[in-house]
Amino acid sequence: MSDEYEPLIISFCCNWCSYAGADLAGVSRLQYPPNIRIIRVMCSSMVHPNLVIEALTKGADGVLICGCHPGDCHYEDGNLKTEKRAEAIVIMLEDFGLEEERFRLEWVSASEGPRFAQVAREFTEQVKKLGPSTYKT
Repeated sequence: MSDEYEPLIISFCCNWCSYAGADLAGVSRLQYPPNIRIIRVMCSSMVHPNLVIEALTKGADGVLICGCHPGDCHYEDGNLKTEKRAEAIVIMLEDFGLEEERFRLEWVSASEGPRFAQVAREFTEQVKKLGPSTYKT
């Protein structure tokens, strides 16, 4: 292992807003950590809590879900469903002995490239302070 630990972050981004926001951050050459792996989903509500737990127990150090702002969901209320699932995810993290700080839910619109980059930087630093997941092999 190198002298400085770099966490692996999985970010589930909704197709209609936050994925476009992440893309805008990239094309605008805004700096955010390269250890974030973005997975595009049609809606943040498609991210079942089991996907988050599976990612965290199979090598990821943190999971970030980004969706549309409330009221702007392409599927009307998908992001509200995601918000309810986030509460269940926090409970599941405790059951698995993982810090709730390894998970984050954020609303990022297609025009918020700088916001995506900021959230990515902040979350990576937060996870970095926690150190490697206890599930790392």
